[in-house]
Amino acid sequence: MRRYLWNLLISLDQLANTVAGGSPDETISSRAGKAMQQGRRWGCILCRFLHWFDHDHCAKSIEPDEGGDAAVAD
Repeated sequence: MRRYLWNLLISLDQLANTVAGGSPDETISSRAGKAMQQGRRWGCILCRFLHWFDHDHCAKSIEPDEGGDAAVAD
C-alpha cells in the first residue's frame, strides 16, 4: 500500500508539471531544480520553499534525461 501511495503522489506531481506546460514524465521538483540552476526566479523560489521540508530537494530531484519534450520552454 505504501508503494502504491508513493507512485500515486509521483503521478500527480507529473500531471501538475504537464498541466503547467512541462514534460509529462518529469516532476515539478526536477523542472524547478533545472530552472534554479539557470537562475530563473520561479525555480529559486520554489526550491527554497521545498528546502524547508527536504534539504536540497530540488537538486536531489533533477532528472537530467527528462524535460526535452516539454510544451513550454523554460
